[in-house]
Amino acid sequence: MHTRVTQDAGAVDENLMAELSQAGQSVDDAIQAMLASGLSAVAIASALLGGSLCLMSKSMGDEALLRMLENAAAGVRAGELKN
Repeated sequence: MHTRVTQDAGAVDENLMAELSQAGQSVDDAIQAMLASGLSAVAIASALLGGSLCLMSKSMGDEALLRMLENAAAGVRAGELKN
């Protein structure tokens, strides 16, 4: 039975990776379309961030969202986004 749980977890991971890849490609395509239409990078990023935060707030608690944002802020402070 343990093997089946592991296999199911692997399938979930594969499904999640496929969804993340598809979502990432959709976001990349949307960004390219917005840039091509003349929107500034700051406007695009701000809209994406606001929409993302709104969507996440509907699917996770406030404390979990705040922890994620604190982790993101720590990454910015550490220079992790400059790569």
